[in-house]
Amino acid sequence: MRYQPIENYGVIGNMRTAALVGLDGSVDWLCLPRFDSPSVFGAILDADKGGRFRIAPATEGLRHKQYYWPETNVLVSRFLHPDGIGELEDNLPVGPGRRRTNNSSGASASCAAGCRSD
Repeated sequence: MRYQPIENYGVIGNMRTAALVGLDGSVDWLCLPRFDSPSVFGAILDADKGGRFRIAPATEGLRHKQYYWPETNVLVSRFLHPDGIGELEDNLPVGPGRRRTNNSSGASASCAAGCRSD
């Protein structure tokens, strides 16, 4: 899918900036270090020239779900396959840094990661 519908995005933020994370595990919008800074990732506006950072299973045709851990800013993107589940957790801590972790259960699967910045 070239452009995801806006409802396919979750938002993570740290009171200084925010990122849009797609159902497919792609960070398609992020300005650093503040909201009014130039974008680092802008694929939501231009799929060819805008940057993105994506971690996702290498398998196609998966079902996707997103939810937040209760009362937190931790966004969980789930990749559902008949043989197992993959999870990607994203948050922007209030302190310095950014955190992305991935987990899986069931059959082993390979992940693909890619980064392209504006």
